[in-house]
Amino acid sequence: MFTINNDRSKFPELDDAGNALIDLTSHKYLKLWQGPQHPGVTGNMSLELTVTGDEIVESRTHVGYLHRGFEKLMERRTFIQCFPTCIRLCVAEPDPNEYLLSSCVEELAGIEVPETAQWLRMLALEMARLQVLLRQVPGQAGTFALGLGYQWGNYIRDLILDRFEELTGGRVYHMYILPGGVRGLLPNGFKNRLEENLKLVDEFLPNVWDLIYTNSVFKKRAKGLAVIPKEWIDEYGIYGPAARAAGIMRDVRKTHPYLFYSEIDFEPFTTDESDVFARSLVRWHDLKMTVDIIRQILAKMPEKGDIKAPTPNVMHWKIPKGETYVKCESSRGEYGMYLVTDGSDKPRRVNLKGPSYTHATSVLEKLLVNANVADAAIMVSLATCPPEIER
Repeated sequence: MFTINNDRSKFPELDDAGNALIDLTSHKYLKLWQGPQHPGVTGNMSLELTVTGDEIVESRTHVGYLHRGFEKLMERRTFIQCFPTCIRLCVAEPDPNEYLLSSCVEELAGIEVPETAQWLRMLALEMARLQVLLRQVPGQAGTFALGLGYQWGNYIRDLILDRFEELTGGRVYHMYILPGGVRGLLPNGFKNRLEENLKLVDEFLPNVWDLIYTNSVFKKRAKGLAVIPKEWIDEYGIYGPAARAAGIMRDVRKTHPYLFYSEIDFEPFTTDESDVFARSLVRWHDLKMTVDIIRQILAKMPEKGDIKAPTPNVMHWKIPKGETYVKCESSRGEYGMYLVTDGSDKPRRVNLKGPSYTHATSVLEKLLVNANVADAAIMVSLATCPPEIER
């Protein structure tokens, strides 16, 4: 079993902060690159590892292998043109970006979103979370033990993408949430088809539990590995499942409810172990909880109603001067957008606050020190989205 050794005296070339003070020309050290294409890396990014034997002495995160610079691109486009750009800030879960940009524009322009549209936004956000978790939950365990990778849950995930295609016309990028509301009501029979998909998730969850969380290989590899101390949560700005795995409740839907989440009955799962196993376990419970939330939304949402407030011609829409910050809960944790306008038809400044920036740089680089090379896939347990870093 490989675990992180916190005894820094083993590597006297490390200072108290974990920074490497080593001579890379020494024969004792070897530089390895993990990624940009590697099952232990979540996206087109790379880890520059300095190792001695099979133990990691230093790690540096590199994100120059992916599409980037979205914030500056958005500052040169009209507000409606920003939507095809902002959704690429996280390909796996683009819908929170649609919601944040729309909400920022609505707040600055004084637009009131109709009730039906708010329920439909909730549904789209939770469906996005569901399809992400259907890949993440078996994928995280597969990386460390079972060789399943992200493929096991992909069949059911594809069915959820079918529903997105039916609702929005797109499987990956949707642009369903726009300033003022959403693009359409649910198609006829949509609820029944989505419920059939949710039943398959119900059947899937016990199989995941039996194969992964009772699996001796995964337990030996993941328990006690990459423990995040509670004091790091505030110090490093750790959010979402990584924080809840350390026993700290971090879920914007509960702490700062938006849309109609205050009318939904749910309680995010927390545990205290704060290791790779715990972070995976939290996401298994998140997957189960998301199914229940979607069912509550379908039961509570109005059948009919206005889905979009009146807006000016979006190609020539000038937003009043101001600034705002809006946040929501993504599958990775708190996700926020800061928008500044100057009265023109383009944003003056756009800034994204995503958990991946901290999780995949400062936190990951510190967790990897003294870890075994085989455990460099610790990154997968943090579930990062690299474009959030080089944004």
